[in-house]
Amino acid sequence: MIRDTFGSFHPTVNLLYFTAVIGFAMFFMHPVTLFISFVCASTYVLYLKGKKALRMGLIFILPMLIFTAALNPLFNHQGATILAYLPNGNPLTLESAMYGIAAATMLITVITWFSCFNTVMESDKIVYLFGRVIPALSLILAISLRFVPRFLTQIKIISNAQKCIGQDISKGSFLQKARHGIKILSMMVTWVLENAIESADSMKARGYGMPGRTAFSIYSFDKRDGYAILYILFCVVTVITGVLTGAYHFRYFPTIRGEWTGLSTITVFFVYFALGAFPIIVNIREDLIWKRIESKI
Repeated sequence: MIRDTFGSFHPTVNLLYFTAVIGFAMFFMHPVTLFISFVCASTYVLYLKGKKALRMGLIFILPMLIFTAALNPLFNHQGATILAYLPNGNPLTLESAMYGIAAATMLITVITWFSCFNTVMESDKIVYLFGRVIPALSLILAISLRFVPRFLTQIKIISNAQKCIGQDISKGSFLQKARHGIKILSMMVTWVLENAIESADSMKARGYGMPGRTAFSIYSFDKRDGYAILYILFCVVTVITGVLTGAYHFRYFPTIRGEWTGLSTITVFFVYFALGAFPIIVNIREDLIWKRIESKI
């Protein structure tokens, strides 16, 4: 089992970090920042999920990246550098192709960061952070995040059970497959309804919604969390300052032009990398400490 040290930080630290990296990934279109964010997100999701993340990347992420990057030049013909002409006579420009690659990278990076977010920010953390501020919304989010993996697990169990008696969707004629699929769906609906009733009864028995009800929490804020928040805030303020001063200036149309060098630009690039790589740095440091301790035993 992978030990994610960053996930053991206080939920406030986790939420602040993912808010920063996802927000920056959605709005920064400079090639260097896109590359940094993509590498950091991909490295962290590989650390968290291993081969599962690699398989998902090859099956879903890579085709989506190629499709999105190729789609933009077909419909966007802006740009001054013409590479060729399409059969319909519209120009294929270098700027539109580069913008398509950048937009595709941004989309994949945001999806990857959200995958890390869903792994680290468990339902208990969401309830802890928002339970007293917006209890109804936090409950819905917690139930939704918890329900999806349980739903997938249960449908696999039912499908495997039906396969053992030859009544799954992979056998028989089209009508038989449809009948088997409807039967599996009916079982799933029954399971969902029963699970909802059990959850409602459990919540009622535990006093949900009653005034003065307290909540148990295993999270405590310590010095390590304080230092982490200061580190994240320093990186965020530095990056935002770089944006306001033009260190991240970059454009794709009508010609590709932007800031690549300069002390302030390189400094902000480095700080942005330090922010994105924070979970990996923390985990590598902790792994080295554990190996040093184990070597002394």
